[in-house]
Amino acid sequence: MNSNTGKRETLQVAMAQMAPVWLDKARTLEKICDYISQAAKAKCRLVVFGEALLPGYPFWLSFTHGSKFESQMQKEIHAHYIANSISIEKGDLEPICRMARENSISIYLGCIERATDRGGHSLYCSLLFINEKGQIQSVHRKLQPTYEERLAWAPGDGNGLTVHDIGSFKLGGLNCWENWMPLARTALYGQGENVHIAVWPGAVRNMKDIIPFIAREGRSFVISVSGIMHKSMFPTDLPYYQHIYDSAPEELADGGSCICRPNGEWLIPPIKNEEGIFTATLELTEIYQERQNFDSCGHYSRPDVTKLILNKERQQIIDFKSNQNL
Repeated sequence: MNSNTGKRETLQVAMAQMAPVWLDKARTLEKICDYISQAAKAKCRLVVFGEALLPGYPFWLSFTHGSKFESQMQKEIHAHYIANSISIEKGDLEPICRMARENSISIYLGCIERATDRGGHSLYCSLLFINEKGQIQSVHRKLQPTYEERLAWAPGDGNGLTVHDIGSFKLGGLNCWENWMPLARTALYGQGENVHIAVWPGAVRNMKDIIPFIAREGRSFVISVSGIMHKSMFPTDLPYYQHIYDSAPEELADGGSCICRPNGEWLIPPIKNEEGIFTATLELTEIYQERQNFDSCGHYSRPDVTKLILNKERQQIIDFKSNQNL
């Protein structure tokens, strides 16, 4: 309840469940901008996209012997991945920032970041928050890539473990299996998170159990967004297209985007194998009601007994020092 107006405070949100133009930065950017436009037309103040959507998840690693040492094929595919990754400093995300600004809509977006502060050649699975003014407010690099992902992505740091305000709603987000990490979740709860963003490459099996649990643990809304990918969607100009196509299963990502209420009940159950914009309205009062008997980092916590240390320093290989007298 907003004490100044007497009205319930709400947040209209959109889940953008879509397939990228796989490993094609330019064409995927165009598709993302179209989805942002659709969310804005639906009067949404927030739109969320899946993990690694721009330019796509490294599915090939699982079925083309991704760990084979000195494989020329793996080297060429990886080089293509680097070439289609995102350099924030070079303005690759300006079209998306402009869409946010022109439509007054905030965005959570999963992308593959080529970080210049780490030399500009290694890749990070990053979750970005862009506010309604088109400003990139945080870049969360996935703390620990999962299993075969470590063949393509470097481990991140705690710099982007932060929350963002949209009115009285406080949003924070994690990538994929980070959502299973209790201390990563706690880092966001302790900063006042009451809307948790969970992004995935796409698999109902990964979220059907954890999403209701996070909602009940955090007593927060949980917006969980995934991608879609079938091998029929592979662009034919992909390096080693035929080999990748012949080796791949028919379905690589089946979606599963969903929203849970703070009591752990579905607001929108998992949506399977359907591209589109899916919208919902979140009510702040539901969050307050569920905090009455449990608040994991508030009245139900014991910081005198257990406490989390969060290192938010951006990790980089060089600390520059100069002698101004030279």
